[in-house]
Amino acid sequence: MVSKKKFSESDTSRIIEMAWEDRTSLDAILRVYGLNESNLKLLMKKELKPRSYALWRERMKNSNLRHESLRPDGVTRAYCPQQHKHKK
Repeated sequence: MVSKKKFSESDTSRIIEMAWEDRTSLDAILRVYGLNESNLKLLMKKELKPRSYALWRERMKNSNLRHESLRPDGVTRAYCPQQHKHKK
């Protein structure tokens, strides 16, 4: 089981999008969706194709901004306000 939480299709899509973004920290995903790093890895492994998951893991290993403690002070956002997608 990935997590005790069940996510909607749109939430799952947003979590994956956030996980791929360089500006979104793992701490922000934890705050917004309650997924710690190990549960995020499980969700990504379940939802992505094997090669996509491998590419994501490699990208995470090479990123020095994945944790807020490594970021400049004041950068704690999970998303840009203009980034929200509006349903029509």
